Amino acid sequence: MMQFAGKSVCKGIALGPVRVWKKRKDPVERGVAQDTSAEIGKVLSACAQAKQQLQRLYGKALGEVGKEGAAILEAQRMILEDEAYLEAIRNKIRTEEVCATYAVAEAGEKISDMFSQMRDEEIRERAADVKDVSDRLIRILEGEGEDGLPKGSPAIIVARDLSPSQTVQMEKGKVLGIVTVRGSENSHVSILARMKNIPTLIGVPVDLAKIATGMEAAVDGFLGKVTFEPDETVRRQVKSRMEEEEKNRVLLGKLKGKPTVTPDGRYIRLCANIGCVGDLEGALENDADGIGLFRSEFLYLGRDSFPTEEEQFWAYKQAVQKMAGKEVVIRTMDIGADKQIGYLNLEKEENPAMGCRGIRICLKRPEIFKTQLRALLRAAVYGDLAVLYPMITSAEEVRQIFEIVRQAQGELDAAGIPYKCPRQGVMIETPAAVMVSGELAGLADFFSIGTNDLIQYTLAVDRQNERLADFYNPWHPAVWEMIRLVVKNAHACGKRVGICGELGADLRMTGAFIRMGVDELSVAPSMILPIRQAVRGYVPDLREV
Repeated sequence: MMQFAGKSVCKGIALGPVRVWKKRKDPVERGVAQDTSAEIGKVLSACAQAKQQLQRLYGKALGEVGKEGAAILEAQRMILEDEAYLEAIRNKIRTEEVCATYAVAEAGEKISDMFSQMRDEEIRERAADVKDVSDRLIRILEGEGEDGLPKGSPAIIVARDLSPSQTVQMEKGKVLGIVTVRGSENSHVSILARMKNIPTLIGVPVDLAKIATGMEAAVDGFLGKVTFEPDETVRRQVKSRMEEEEKNRVLLGKLKGKPTVTPDGRYIRLCANIGCVGDLEGALENDADGIGLFRSEFLYLGRDSFPTEEEQFWAYKQAVQKMAGKEVVIRTMDIGADKQIGYLNLEKEENPAMGCRGIRICLKRPEIFKTQLRALLRAAVYGDLAVLYPMITSAEEVRQIFEIVRQAQGELDAAGIPYKCPRQGVMIETPAAVMVSGELAGLADFFSIGTNDLIQYTLAVDRQNERLADFYNPWHPAVWEMIRLVVKNAHACGKRVGICGELGADLRMTGAFIRMGVDELSVAPSMILPIRQAVRGYVPDLREV
């Protein structure tokens, strides 16, 4: 029996046979090009086939993991059209007179290594995309299968690492769990595993040479450990835990249709956070009271140009119609920091988390902002839509926003296009917004507290920096005092307050939010029923009475 600890990126328990996936060890042979033009032609032909493969995968991913997950494949397609990448391959063929396969392998390795050395984590993650694209081209050039994934019956996949496109292709019923030696919590693979709800551990220090396909393994995504060749005692424990989890799922299912009310009669609005229209199914399936946060920036990611007004209108209209009368809160584009788009042409910043992001971009580029606002105003005609503005620091910013909204209304009036002015809320995610929340409450219709950034800015801790994880403390008294002050100031003006950050889904904090008077929790769809159970079973602390 061998047991290892790792970092859990998707909770759950799995027990079953192992399938070890290893990349090819043999380097690509340095073949000589008899005709360099012909070899370059092979590369271009392989690129065309690779684009077709990625397009098929994109359609599959769109239905399974939504636009956010599918955007990873779109980013890989763009690499195949990147002139610098293609020229590196062509140059290798011309100057060294090598075969197409070798040129792709060498150029891809060089670019991937260059990206992996970058300080910026987002750029480092691009190294995996370049490697993935290069491997796909090599498989095509060598006449191999499309995905490079192991086939067969359901199993726990164990690998050094996995590429994004391989993870996208995994079928939930065929993959019981994932264990990788490498990986980060914010990597594409981790994101996709969470979307597919596959128990996954990364950073597991296992020697793959000692793990064989066919071995039995138990993955515990709650405790963050994997056991290979478990003994009978461990097997019984794991099976017992799996039975408990299944019973919990059945019990939670009975909460559908029931109100999220504390035993003493206090109603807590329980909504879902989503990134695209495809995520609405999860919100409806888990009986959300509404959408508390529609991250509209995902409409802007993974593409070459801004989404048009019609594209946005269609997405927002679909959202409010599918929710059939339940409120849909759509946050205006929160681009910047860890969510960059090249076509916006933002200047490189030393500290993007403190730079031009969120509402700051919208106020500096009002034409882009008005395009989104017009789409939102038009979609509001078809259901209960509310708008949420991110990264607010002052009342003056809110007044500027309202003026741009009025301009958008005037443009729609002039065009004779029907619209409706929705409720307008502000995100409280900066200490400045907390301190002026009394004034903001007189302007906004509601508040939504973004705890991820509020903790980051309050504690001066970069939430993307893994080395500072120990300092990113959601229990810090300063954070809780800020939340209390926001709730107090909002309620004094008769306005509601919600939590839409990651803390909202932390069951350890549900009671604290109830005690503070928080009106709404907006969480991932899969957490709605567990939170409902916690609220309905809430027992007040005697010190509250």
